[in-house]
Amino acid sequence: MRILHLLNHVDRVGNGIVHVAVDLACVQARDGHDVWVASRGGAYEELLQRYGVRHVRIDQARRPVTLLRAVVALRRLLREARPDIVHAHMVTGHLLARLLRPFARWRLVASVHNEWQRSSMLMGSGDRVIVMSEDAVLRLSAGGMPHRRLRAVRNGTVGSPRLLDEGEADVTLQQPAIVTIAGLYERKGIGELIDAFATLAPLHAGAHLYLVGEGPDRAGFEARARATAVSERIHFEGFQPSPRPWLRQATVFVLASRAEPGGLVLPEARDCGCAIIATAVDGSPELLDGGRAGVLVPPQDVPALAAAITRLLDDGAERDRWRTAARTNLDWLSIDRQHRETLAVYQDALTT
Repeated sequence: MRILHLLNHVDRVGNGIVHVAVDLACVQARDGHDVWVASRGGAYEELLQRYGVRHVRIDQARRPVTLLRAVVALRRLLREARPDIVHAHMVTGHLLARLLRPFARWRLVASVHNEWQRSSMLMGSGDRVIVMSEDAVLRLSAGGMPHRRLRAVRNGTVGSPRLLDEGEADVTLQQPAIVTIAGLYERKGIGELIDAFATLAPLHAGAHLYLVGEGPDRAGFEARARATAVSERIHFEGFQPSPRPWLRQATVFVLASRAEPGGLVLPEARDCGCAIIATAVDGSPELLDGGRAGVLVPPQDVPALAAAITRLLDDGAERDRWRTAARTNLDWLSIDRQHRETLAVYQDALTT
Protein backbone atom coordinates (compact mmCIF):
# COMPACT_ATOMS: atom_id res chain seq x y z
CA MET A 1 0.00 0.00 0.00
CA ARG A 2 1.17 3.54 -0.73
CA ILE A 3 0.59 5.85 2.25
CA LEU A 4 1.17 9.58 2.72
CA HIS A 5 1.05 11.08 6.23
CA LEU A 6 0.44 14.82 6.61
CA LEU A 7 1.80 16.61 9.69
CA ASN A 8 2.69 20.16 10.68
CA HIS A 9 6.16 19.02 11.77
CA VAL A 10 8.22 16.07 12.98
CA ASP A 11 10.03 17.90 15.76
CA ARG A 12 11.06 16.01 18.90
CA VAL A 13 9.18 18.27 21.33
CA GLY A 14 6.89 15.87 23.18
CA ASN A 15 3.93 16.24 20.83
CA GLY A 16 1.78 13.10 21.07
CA ILE A 17 0.25 13.62 17.61
CA VAL A 18 3.71 13.60 16.06
CA HIS A 19 4.70 10.55 18.11
CA VAL A 20 1.70 8.55 16.86
CA ALA A 21 2.31 9.47 13.23
CA VAL A 22 6.06 8.83 13.34
CA ASP A 23 5.57 5.43 14.99
CA LEU A 24 2.94 4.41 12.44
CA ALA A 25 5.00 5.57 9.46
CA CYS A 26 8.08 3.68 10.65
CA VAL A 27 6.22 0.44 11.33
CA GLN A 28 4.28 0.65 8.07
CA ALA A 29 7.54 1.08 6.12
CA ARG A 30 9.17 -1.73 8.13
CA ASP A 31 6.37 -4.04 7.02
CA GLY A 32 6.87 -3.30 3.33
CA HIS A 33 4.48 -0.44 2.61
CA ASP A 34 5.57 2.56 0.55
CA VAL A 35 5.35 5.42 3.06
CA TRP A 36 5.80 9.17 2.74
CA VAL A 37 5.57 11.94 5.34
CA ALA A 38 5.02 15.60 4.44
CA SER A 39 5.78 18.24 7.07
CA ARG A 40 7.99 21.27 7.65
CA GLY A 41 10.58 18.86 9.07
CA GLY A 42 12.26 18.24 12.39
CA ALA A 43 14.47 15.94 14.44
CA TYR A 44 12.54 12.76 13.60
CA GLU A 45 13.51 13.00 9.92
CA GLU A 46 16.59 10.87 10.58
CA LEU A 47 14.55 8.12 12.28
CA LEU A 48 12.02 8.13 9.43
CA GLN A 49 14.80 7.84 6.87
CA ARG A 50 16.34 4.91 8.74
CA TYR A 51 13.05 3.01 8.46
CA GLY A 52 12.73 3.79 4.75
CA VAL A 53 10.09 6.52 5.06
CA ARG A 54 10.49 9.33 2.54
CA HIS A 55 10.07 12.77 4.06
CA VAL A 56 9.16 15.82 1.96
CA ARG A 57 9.29 19.30 3.45
CA ILE A 58 6.01 21.15 3.04
CA ASP A 59 5.40 24.05 5.41
CA GLN A 60 1.70 24.15 6.34
CA ALA A 61 1.79 27.23 8.58
CA ARG A 62 -1.47 29.17 8.51
CA ARG A 63 -0.29 32.15 6.49
CA PRO A 64 -1.90 32.90 3.10
CA VAL A 65 1.25 32.77 0.98
CA THR A 66 2.60 29.71 2.84
CA LEU A 67 -0.69 27.85 2.42
CA LEU A 68 -0.79 28.66 -1.30
CA ARG A 69 2.71 27.25 -1.67
CA ALA A 70 1.68 24.22 0.39
CA VAL A 71 -1.22 23.48 -1.98
CA VAL A 72 1.11 23.59 -4.99
CA ALA A 73 3.74 21.44 -3.27
CA LEU A 74 1.18 18.91 -2.02
CA ARG A 75 -0.37 18.58 -5.48
CA ARG A 76 3.08 17.90 -6.89
CA LEU A 77 3.79 15.32 -4.18
CA LEU A 78 0.46 13.55 -4.73
CA ARG A 79 1.30 13.15 -8.42
CA GLU A 80 4.73 11.75 -7.56
CA ALA A 81 3.78 9.48 -4.66
CA ARG A 82 0.45 8.25 -6.11
CA PRO A 83 -0.81 7.25 -2.65
CA ASP A 84 -3.68 4.92 -1.97
CA ILE A 85 -4.22 6.62 1.41
CA VAL A 86 -3.58 10.17 2.56
CA HIS A 87 -3.58 10.16 6.37
CA ALA A 88 -3.97 13.63 7.88
CA HIS A 89 -3.10 14.02 11.56
CA MET A 90 -3.75 17.75 11.96
CA VAL A 91 -6.50 20.08 10.81
CA THR A 92 -4.47 22.14 8.33
CA GLY A 93 -3.14 19.10 6.49
CA HIS A 94 -6.63 17.63 6.38
CA LEU A 95 -8.09 20.79 4.83
CA LEU A 96 -5.31 21.01 2.25
CA ALA A 97 -5.87 17.37 1.26
CA ARG A 98 -9.64 17.91 1.17
CA LEU A 99 -9.12 20.80 -1.25
CA LEU A 100 -7.28 18.44 -3.61
CA ARG A 101 -9.61 15.49 -3.02
CA PRO A 102 -12.19 15.96 -5.86
CA PHE A 103 -11.71 13.38 -8.62
CA ALA A 104 -8.73 11.80 -6.86
CA ARG A 105 -8.57 8.03 -6.47
CA TRP A 106 -6.86 8.09 -3.08
CA ARG A 107 -8.84 8.00 0.14
CA LEU A 108 -8.53 10.55 2.91
CA VAL A 109 -8.20 9.26 6.48
CA ALA A 110 -8.17 11.77 9.35
CA SER A 111 -6.92 11.15 12.88
CA VAL A 112 -8.65 13.29 15.50
CA HIS A 113 -6.26 13.42 18.45
CA ASN A 114 -7.78 16.36 20.35
CA GLU A 115 -11.52 16.07 19.98
CA TRP A 116 -12.25 18.74 22.60
CA GLN A 117 -10.96 21.36 20.12
CA ARG A 118 -13.85 22.77 18.08
CA SER A 119 -11.72 22.72 14.93
CA SER A 120 -11.54 18.91 15.12
CA MET A 121 -15.08 18.72 13.71
CA LEU A 122 -13.63 19.91 10.39
CA MET A 123 -11.89 16.54 10.08
CA GLY A 124 -15.22 14.75 9.94
CA SER A 125 -15.16 15.11 6.14
CA GLY A 126 -12.52 12.39 5.82
CA ASP A 127 -13.52 9.10 4.19
CA ARG A 128 -12.69 7.55 7.56
CA VAL A 129 -11.97 9.27 10.87
CA ILE A 130 -9.75 7.58 13.44
CA VAL A 131 -10.23 8.48 17.10
CA MET A 132 -8.38 7.27 20.17
CA SER A 133 -11.19 5.57 22.12
CA GLU A 134 -14.75 4.27 21.95
CA ASP A 135 -15.64 7.14 24.26
CA ALA A 136 -14.50 9.57 21.55
CA VAL A 137 -16.67 7.78 18.97
CA LEU A 138 -19.73 8.38 21.12
CA ARG A 139 -18.93 12.01 21.88
CA LEU A 140 -18.03 13.01 18.34
CA SER A 141 -21.03 11.27 16.80
CA ALA A 142 -23.24 12.98 19.39
CA GLY A 143 -21.67 16.25 18.28
CA GLY A 144 -22.65 15.69 14.67
CA MET A 145 -19.72 13.84 13.10
CA PRO A 146 -21.03 11.00 10.86
CA HIS A 147 -20.94 7.82 12.95
CA ARG A 148 -20.43 5.60 9.90
CA ARG A 149 -17.02 7.19 9.29
CA LEU A 150 -15.69 6.94 12.85
CA ARG A 151 -13.31 4.16 13.88
CA ALA A 152 -11.66 3.75 17.29
CA VAL A 153 -7.97 2.79 17.20
CA ARG A 154 -6.37 3.10 20.62
CA ASN A 155 -2.81 4.32 20.88
CA GLY A 156 -0.07 1.80 21.51
CA THR A 157 3.57 2.47 22.36
CA VAL A 158 4.99 -0.93 23.36
CA GLY A 159 7.70 -1.62 20.77
CA SER A 160 7.61 2.00 19.52
CA PRO A 161 10.45 2.82 17.08
CA ARG A 162 10.80 6.20 18.81
CA LEU A 163 11.27 4.67 22.24
CA LEU A 164 13.67 2.02 20.97
CA ASP A 165 15.71 4.87 19.50
CA GLU A 166 15.91 6.90 22.72
CA GLY A 167 19.02 7.26 24.80
CA GLU A 168 18.86 7.20 28.59
CA ALA A 169 19.06 10.39 30.61
CA ASP A 170 21.30 10.25 33.69
CA VAL A 171 18.91 11.22 36.46
CA THR A 172 18.41 10.23 40.10
CA LEU A 173 15.09 11.04 41.76
CA GLN A 174 14.68 11.59 45.48
CA GLN A 175 12.39 8.96 46.98
CA PRO A 176 9.51 8.51 47.32
CA ALA A 177 8.99 10.17 43.94
CA ILE A 178 5.59 11.23 42.59
CA VAL A 179 6.00 11.75 38.85
CA THR A 180 3.87 13.14 36.07
CA ILE A 181 4.85 13.49 32.42
CA ALA A 182 2.56 16.00 30.75
CA GLY A 183 2.47 19.31 28.97
CA LEU A 184 2.14 22.20 31.40
CA TYR A 185 -1.44 23.11 30.51
CA GLU A 186 -4.46 23.63 32.76
CA ARG A 187 -6.25 20.75 31.05
CA LYS A 188 -3.52 18.36 32.19
CA GLY A 189 -4.53 18.90 35.83
CA ILE A 190 -1.10 20.15 36.90
CA GLY A 191 -2.66 22.64 39.31
CA GLU A 192 -4.71 19.92 41.00
CA LEU A 193 -1.63 17.72 41.31
CA ILE A 194 0.37 20.53 42.95
CA ASP A 195 -2.50 21.15 45.38
CA ALA A 196 -2.79 17.43 46.17
CA PHE A 197 0.93 17.20 46.84
CA ALA A 198 0.78 20.26 49.11
CA THR A 199 -1.96 18.46 51.09
CA LEU A 200 -0.10 15.18 51.58
CA ALA A 201 3.52 16.34 51.72
CA PRO A 202 3.53 17.43 55.40
CA LEU A 203 2.74 13.83 56.37
CA HIS A 204 5.37 12.41 53.98
CA ALA A 205 8.53 14.33 54.76
CA GLY A 206 10.66 12.58 52.15
CA ALA A 207 8.22 12.78 49.25
CA HIS A 208 9.05 14.81 46.13
CA LEU A 209 6.92 15.81 43.15
CA TYR A 210 8.49 15.78 39.66
CA LEU A 211 6.70 17.62 36.86
CA VAL A 212 8.25 16.48 33.56
CA GLY A 213 7.10 18.60 30.65
CA GLU A 214 6.89 22.08 29.23
CA GLY A 215 4.03 24.36 28.26
CA PRO A 216 2.59 27.87 28.18
CA ASP A 217 1.15 27.69 31.71
CA ARG A 218 4.47 26.89 33.39
CA ALA A 219 4.94 30.33 35.01
CA GLY A 220 1.53 30.11 36.66
CA PHE A 221 2.22 26.62 37.98
CA GLU A 222 5.61 27.68 39.31
CA ALA A 223 3.93 30.53 41.19
CA ARG A 224 1.36 28.06 42.53
CA ALA A 225 4.15 25.77 43.73
CA ARG A 226 6.04 28.65 45.38
CA ALA A 227 2.89 29.53 47.32
CA THR A 228 2.92 26.12 49.05
CA ALA A 229 4.86 25.26 52.19
CA VAL A 230 6.71 22.49 50.31
CA SER A 231 7.90 24.34 47.21
CA GLU A 232 11.46 23.03 47.62
CA ARG A 233 10.12 19.51 47.01
CA ILE A 234 8.30 20.36 43.78
CA HIS A 235 10.62 20.00 40.79
CA PHE A 236 9.93 21.42 37.33
CA GLU A 237 12.04 19.19 35.09
CA GLY A 238 11.09 20.74 31.75
CA PHE A 239 10.71 18.82 28.51
CA GLN A 240 12.73 15.61 28.44
CA PRO A 241 13.25 13.87 25.08
CA SER A 242 13.91 10.60 26.95
CA PRO A 243 11.54 10.55 29.96
CA ARG A 244 11.60 6.83 30.70
CA PRO A 245 14.16 7.14 33.56
CA TRP A 246 11.57 9.25 35.41
CA LEU A 247 8.97 6.53 34.85
CA ARG A 248 11.29 3.77 36.01
CA GLN A 249 12.11 5.63 39.22
CA ALA A 250 8.56 6.75 40.00
CA THR A 251 7.15 5.50 43.28
CA VAL A 252 3.76 6.61 41.95
CA PHE A 253 2.98 7.90 38.46
CA VAL A 254 0.06 10.35 38.18
CA LEU A 255 -1.82 11.68 35.17
CA ALA A 256 -4.36 14.17 36.56
CA SER A 257 -5.80 15.40 33.24
CA ARG A 258 -9.14 17.12 32.89
CA ALA A 259 -9.24 15.91 29.24
CA GLU A 260 -7.18 13.05 27.82
CA PRO A 261 -8.36 11.31 24.61
CA GLY A 262 -5.64 8.66 24.57
CA GLY A 263 -2.49 9.78 26.32
CA LEU A 264 0.59 7.91 25.07
CA VAL A 265 2.19 8.26 28.49
CA LEU A 266 -0.22 5.74 30.06
CA PRO A 267 0.93 2.81 27.88
CA GLU A 268 4.51 3.97 28.43
CA ALA A 269 3.99 4.05 32.20
CA ARG A 270 2.42 0.60 32.09
CA ASP A 271 5.33 -0.76 30.07
CA CYS A 272 7.71 0.60 32.73
CA GLY A 273 5.73 -1.12 35.49
CA CYS A 274 4.54 2.02 37.27
CA ALA A 275 1.93 2.14 39.99
CA ILE A 276 -0.47 4.47 38.16
CA ILE A 277 -3.12 6.94 39.27
CA ALA A 278 -5.14 8.68 36.54
CA THR A 279 -8.32 10.67 36.27
CA ALA A 280 -11.34 8.86 34.86
CA VAL A 281 -11.71 11.03 31.75
CA ASP A 282 -12.08 10.35 28.02
CA GLY A 283 -9.83 7.47 26.88
CA SER A 284 -7.77 7.02 30.05
CA PRO A 285 -10.00 4.33 31.61
CA GLU A 286 -9.76 2.29 28.39
CA LEU A 287 -5.95 2.53 28.41
CA LEU A 288 -6.00 1.29 32.02
CA ASP A 289 -8.27 -1.68 31.27
CA GLY A 290 -11.24 -0.03 32.95
CA GLY A 291 -9.32 0.53 36.19
CA ARG A 292 -7.73 -2.92 36.44
CA ALA A 293 -4.27 -1.57 35.50
CA GLY A 294 -4.34 1.67 37.47
CA VAL A 295 -6.25 3.63 40.10
CA LEU A 296 -8.92 5.93 38.65
CA VAL A 297 -10.06 9.09 40.45
CA PRO A 298 -12.52 11.83 39.44
CA PRO A 299 -11.05 14.80 37.55
CA GLN A 300 -10.48 18.08 39.39
CA ASP A 301 -11.01 16.36 42.76
CA VAL A 302 -7.98 17.32 44.84
CA PRO A 303 -8.99 15.40 48.01
CA ALA A 304 -9.59 12.18 46.05
CA LEU A 305 -6.28 12.58 44.20
CA ALA A 306 -4.38 13.26 47.44
CA ALA A 307 -6.03 10.27 49.13
CA ALA A 308 -5.12 7.91 46.28
CA ILE A 309 -1.49 9.05 46.23
CA THR A 310 -1.28 8.77 50.02
CA ARG A 311 -2.66 5.24 49.97
CA LEU A 312 -0.03 4.07 47.48
CA LEU A 313 2.79 5.86 49.31
CA ASP A 314 1.78 4.26 52.61
CA ASP A 315 1.03 0.73 51.45
CA GLY A 316 3.96 -0.92 49.69
CA ALA A 317 2.06 -4.17 49.12
CA GLU A 318 -0.78 -2.39 47.34
CA ARG A 319 1.71 -0.36 45.35
CA ASP A 320 3.40 -3.57 44.20
CA ARG A 321 0.03 -5.04 43.21
CA TRP A 322 -0.62 -2.04 40.98
CA ARG A 323 2.86 -2.34 39.47
CA THR A 324 2.11 -5.94 38.54
CA ALA A 325 -1.33 -5.00 37.23
CA ALA A 326 0.18 -2.30 35.00
CA ARG A 327 2.33 -4.86 33.20
CA THR A 328 -0.48 -7.39 32.81
CA ASN A 329 -2.28 -7.61 29.45
CA LEU A 330 0.18 -5.33 27.66
CA ASP A 331 0.04 -6.95 24.21
CA TRP A 332 -2.92 -4.89 23.09
CA LEU A 333 -0.96 -1.69 23.83
CA SER A 334 1.70 -2.48 21.22
CA ILE A 335 2.42 -0.32 18.18
CA ASP A 336 2.02 -3.47 16.07
CA ARG A 337 -1.63 -3.82 17.16
CA GLN A 338 -2.24 -0.13 16.41
CA HIS A 339 -0.57 -0.61 13.02
CA ARG A 340 -2.79 -3.60 12.13
CA GLU A 341 -5.97 -1.79 13.15
CA THR A 342 -4.96 1.33 11.23
CA LEU A 343 -4.34 -0.75 8.09
CA ALA A 344 -7.81 -2.25 8.52
CA VAL A 345 -9.26 1.27 8.52
CA TYR A 346 -7.34 2.04 5.33
CA GLN A 347 -8.67 -1.12 3.64
CA ASP A 348 -12.19 -0.23 4.76
CA ALA A 349 -11.84 3.23 3.21
CA LEU A 350 -10.54 1.77 -0.05
CA THR A 351 -13.22 -0.86 -0.48
CA THR A 352 -16.40 1.04 0.46
